[in-house]
Amino acid sequence: MIKYLVTILLIGVAPCFADVRLPKILNSHMVLQQNSEVKIWGWADPGEDVSVQGDWLSEPIRFKANAEGEWQAQLQTGEAGGPHDLTISGTNQIHLTDVLFGEVWIGSGQSNMEMPLIKVSDAYTGVKDAKQEVANAEHPEIRLFQVGNFSSKEPLDDVELGIEMYGVPTADCQWRASSPETIPTFSSTAYFFARELHRQLRIPIGVIDASWGGTSAETWTPTSGLEELAYKDELDQALNLPQKANEKIPSRLYNGMIHPLRDFRIRGVIWYQGEGNAGRADKYHKLFPTMISGWRKVFGYEFPFYFAQISPFQYRDLNAAYLREAQMQTLSLPHTGMAVTMDIGNLADIHPKNKQEVGRRLALWALAKQYGRDVEYSGPLYKAKTVQNGRIRVKFDHVGGGLATRDGKAPSHLEIAGSDKVFHPATATIEGDELVVVSDKVAAPRDVRYAFTTEATPNLMNTVGLPASSFRTDSW
Repeated sequence: MIKYLVTILLIGVAPCFADVRLPKILNSHMVLQQNSEVKIWGWADPGEDVSVQGDWLSEPIRFKANAEGEWQAQLQTGEAGGPHDLTISGTNQIHLTDVLFGEVWIGSGQSNMEMPLIKVSDAYTGVKDAKQEVANAEHPEIRLFQVGNFSSKEPLDDVELGIEMYGVPTADCQWRASSPETIPTFSSTAYFFARELHRQLRIPIGVIDASWGGTSAETWTPTSGLEELAYKDELDQALNLPQKANEKIPSRLYNGMIHPLRDFRIRGVIWYQGEGNAGRADKYHKLFPTMISGWRKVFGYEFPFYFAQISPFQYRDLNAAYLREAQMQTLSLPHTGMAVTMDIGNLADIHPKNKQEVGRRLALWALAKQYGRDVEYSGPLYKAKTVQNGRIRVKFDHVGGGLATRDGKAPSHLEIAGSDKVFHPATATIEGDELVVVSDKVAAPRDVRYAFTTEATPNLMNTVGLPASSFRTDSW
């Protein structure tokens, strides 16, 4: 018999409801995290008798709503599969059908996460091979949930349908099976991530899209994080500006789009954001991990958090390599991973079209770390340097079967400097798992930089085709 645990918890102040009511994230066709204790919660009249019955449970879970009309039950799910039925009964009855057990992920961030498969505006012009991808999107075991774009002054207990932005329609906040009819305006990166997991694992995958274009990490950070970072101006905006659902104010996208999901059990999060903070990279190396830690604290467990590094692009008057560096530094936070995109950007379009590969690379981290697959999941990441006889030898993590270049030429976009801190173009050769860098203009080299500019599209990778991240060995 499957064991279950019933817990009545205070969720927050809420009005009384004559009927039992569920949050929008709990509806038919949803995916519940397999082999986990999951929460089913909602609202009713204070003291109302409520029961939850799943067709996989031996008997219903019975309890009373608390004095505020809130109730919550924890129940154990089984192995991946289904479909299952779930019935919640009080003065009324809610019957959820076609519920699957599988793997559940949230996709969040700004425009490169929100970007749908098809063209919906001049901002979002569609992914590579969009027509074919939509036609082939019939995957009954991949389930999609769209969180509405909604900025909230207060942390919400339920998601909203939200507002239309950049041509993406308002959300209906219903779980839908992936199909040519449901996929066109869904997050392309989140879909391709889910598709790769489904291809490899052959189990149901649920993906929740909670993203909004043109947003900064500050808007996704809980107010506790802004307090921790002593962001006085941002905290003042978060707490005191008038409520406006369409304004990207610090903390308020977290309040309206992430906080309502905190009781829904997930395996992890994928994230694609950074462009909105490219001009404040000196702060991002603390802001980003603080945001991640804030989410984990509210959810109550240290879920994996995998993110896409921003691609090369013609930013104005700034060097986005510093933002990529801040993203790479975030890998020091436990259970994080980074998909490098140095080779699949578009210098003229901040929204590169090859979202298939971004989703696949994010999925590699999950396949290796969560699902035990023996796959190389990252491109080369700088590890250490040594200086010998006028040369700098660079060592990497994640070399796979060895270092290589994607065009068969010598490694590109390298510079070295001596103690004068003046960088000069350098050449490099691959020796096993190391890169040997030299310049005839620097007799006594001290530091090396690789692709450390905004627009660099370098060629270094490992033998499985995953590109190296830009890096520098100095801290000047």
